[in-house]
Amino acid sequence: MKILLTIAPEKFRDEELAEPVAAFRKAGIEFDIVSTHRGLCTGMLGAKTTATLSFEDIDPKKYDGLVIVGGIGSQTHLWDDDLLIPIVKMFHQSGKVVAAICLAVVVLARAGILKGKKATYYDSPVSFREMKATGAVITSAPVVRDARIVTANGPSASKAFADEIVHALTAVEW
Repeated sequence: MKILLTIAPEKFRDEELAEPVAAFRKAGIEFDIVSTHRGLCTGMLGAKTTATLSFEDIDPKKYDGLVIVGGIGSQTHLWDDDLLIPIVKMFHQSGKVVAAICLAVVVLARAGILKGKKATYYDSPVSFREMKATGAVITSAPVVRDARIVTANGPSASKAFADEIVHALTAVEW
């Protein structure tokens, strides 16, 4: 099993990457880190990691799920990315797990996959407008799973978010 972890090249939220990485390693789930371009990426709190792939390099058939990490960098670099939005749609249409946390949930909303689905997100005026405009059923829970879509509201939910993704990937009901 292998998933794709998506981060902004700068100002991704450190624990929203670290907790899923730890959970995936513990569960034996392989992953690749992808961003707008390959190379060094820096978190809001100073974490550094390397994106080994750019969006142009992705072959969705190689992955069982897509996880998008939040942080202020997701608003700047991911919300409007012309390649990421179709990738989200492709994963969703293929019945794969699609997950996002914090401000990155807006990417799922903009891809149109949250219409009529329960979801949670990091609440800011602009993210609230985006979520409402795209028809998401907003909840205040820290982590929400609606079928194969997992969303979380921010850094404090990182561990529970990671655990729910592992559960969604390994659940026998699918």
